[in-house]
Amino acid sequence: MVKKRKRSESGEVVAHPKKEDAAPERPVRTLLGWKDKSQVTDEVEDNNVASPIFRNKEKVLVTCSRRISYRYRHLMLNLVSLLPHCKKDNKVESKETKGATLNELVELKSCSSCLFFECRKAKDLYLWMAKCPSGPSVKFLVSAVHTMEELKLTGNHLKGSRPLLTFSANFEKDAHWKLLKEMLLQIFEVPKDHRKAKPFHDHVFVFSIADDHIWFRNYQISTHHNESDKLPRGGLDKMTLIEVVGPRFCLNPIKIFGGSFGGPTLYENPFYVSPNQVRALEKKKKSGKFAKKVKAKTRRKMHEMSNPLEPDEFADMWKD
Repeated sequence: MVKKRKRSESGEVVAHPKKEDAAPERPVRTLLGWKDKSQVTDEVEDNNVASPIFRNKEKVLVTCSRRISYRYRHLMLNLVSLLPHCKKDNKVESKETKGATLNELVELKSCSSCLFFECRKAKDLYLWMAKCPSGPSVKFLVSAVHTMEELKLTGNHLKGSRPLLTFSANFEKDAHWKLLKEMLLQIFEVPKDHRKAKPFHDHVFVFSIADDHIWFRNYQISTHHNESDKLPRGGLDKMTLIEVVGPRFCLNPIKIFGGSFGGPTLYENPFYVSPNQVRALEKKKKSGKFAKKVKAKTRRKMHEMSNPLEPDEFADMWKD
């Protein structure tokens, strides 16, 4: 026979504590160690601050137009290798609606900025630098391009390391240069805790202004590596800069727009001359050479007609 279970005298059922459905959240791991969230919450309660830690979540979309030449495509790939926080996408058709297409691509890729290389006539390269989706955006003409494959330099640095950004004093001269400096700083600065970036600096991006153009150079920070010759903190006088593998290029600002890939014009370069006008002037110079030859022939004929030669009395002597 089966024995019946005895009930408790009080008749109350003992409630067992339920196990938590979700596992406890693991602490966040960074390149510098583990982040203790309890310390962060204590700081928030003490200081009454909403977000005490600022995290740079900048991501850049890098793409180009169709029918781009191989040199300009190599330049784009060089920049992709220098920026570990960028994302590369397929080519985009260079039409009037490219702004809406690029803004949609930036949103789908979860990026906040865009570098768009637009090639026209297989000769001219334009660089669009935009903050999406609200702007501003800048259109540059790229010239003096030298890729990593072309340059044979002695410097070197690790791939994915964070660069230091330096700007010449000319960037503080006018308002449009200050805006360009801020955009270059936000786009080319690699976030500290990015998963593809290495947590140290071993090269420098140099942006300098000369003849109203922005010149880009990449330098390696060279120091002594022997333990006996270690530099103390702040020993900048013993550090040297060596130009790295590249690339080199020059940016000529054309227009600054208030929106992303369009909008109201904030600044227009009065000294900008389009490459088509430059080629037309060169063609006129070449055509001037032919015109000079034609004019010289006509002058010679007019001179011969105005100054005829006297008849030679011995011309018919040997005909008999």
